[in-house]
Amino acid sequence: MEKKVERASDAQIIAAARAIAGAEYVISLTGAGLSVESGIPPFRGPGGLWTKYGEPPMNGYQIFLENPKKAWEDRIRRQNDELWGPLKVAQPNPGHRALADLEAMGVLRFLITQNVDDLHRQSGQNGLAEIHGNWRLVRCIDCGARFRAEDIRLDTLPPPCPKCEGLIKSDTVAFGEPIPRDVLGHCIEHAALADLVIVAGTSATVYPAAGFALEVKQRGGVLVEANLYESEITAICDFSLRGPTGEILPRLVAAISDIRRARYS
Repeated sequence: MEKKVERASDAQIIAAARAIAGAEYVISLTGAGLSVESGIPPFRGPGGLWTKYGEPPMNGYQIFLENPKKAWEDRIRRQNDELWGPLKVAQPNPGHRALADLEAMGVLRFLITQNVDDLHRQSGQNGLAEIHGNWRLVRCIDCGARFRAEDIRLDTLPPPCPKCEGLIKSDTVAFGEPIPRDVLGHCIEHAALADLVIVAGTSATVYPAAGFALEVKQRGGVLVEANLYESEITAICDFSLRGPTGEILPRLVAAISDIRRARYS
């Protein structure tokens, strides 16, 4: 039996909006729930790709290092599979655009996403850490430089880095692969400054991403959750807003705009 989807009340939205408008340094943590609303299948849960086909090997990074040529051949062969196909056509939804609006308003200082779909970039988000990488990019594991995948010649596999001749792989982080140091550094920097986190479309249980939201909470900060259903972190959230992120986040933007207008009128 399908779960009944609750909807956050106007009073709940306004209370959360007041907290966000009153915070000094707001960051956001987003996950697969946001992507699903743009037609991208999740990995976990009912209908998830890993649920249907099994999880990738836990030593995926080591497998890549042992045979990068085969890894690149597999990548090329998978261009239209059940994950890549939806990624190619997905568009930002109102939830993505609402977070970009909050940044443009000067409310949201930084966004950490667990999603690899590029949709936050496409919606205009500037302060952004893609902690699990970006499917449209490739990255040199020697010098750390990133390039658009279409800009890399595939005459030779694996392709050499245009900058240092090093080994290039997909920017998406494989199991067993360290989070790139530059991305991790940005997350640590902004989480240390934050006093409020908007947790949207994620249960915040996958580390290290989840740790940044929990760190803010442990310091006495505020957690605002926007999720379709109750999650593992609902119990510790100060505000838990039920509903699709594509509905909840635009409602928050509208309420914050009203609060700010009233404040300065």
